[in-house]
Amino acid sequence: MTTSQDTVQLYRPTGPNELKLLEGSGFRRWPPRLPGQPIFYPVTNECYAREIASKWNVSDSGRGCVTRFSVRKEFMDQYKIEQVGAAHHTEWWIPAADLERLNDNIVGLIEVISEHTSNSE
Repeated sequence: MTTSQDTVQLYRPTGPNELKLLEGSGFRRWPPRLPGQPIFYPVTNECYAREIASKWNVSDSGRGCVTRFSVRKEFMDQYKIEQVGAAHHTEWWIPAADLERLNDNIVGLIEVISEHTSNSE
């Protein structure tokens, strides 16, 4: 997890459907959660995001991307980091009801930093 004095850097593995919606926002806002998705799960590190994108997203849809974005630290401080497996499997659990507030606290653009397909590692 990278932080500056004012922001926290988050990562999110993203499949093609969510990526299309993200693109539609100009890479400024995450789309609302679907029914049955009560939590938004950004992760704390690129390594974990790559694992999810290359294994889960690729097997589900043939493509997975890793995104990176910065959020105001003051907003993120209200959520604790959850460890869900290995030491680097850490993520925030942000209730879907808080997603618009998270979007309002994104600093800059959400950027795609890697792409994975069934033909890539």
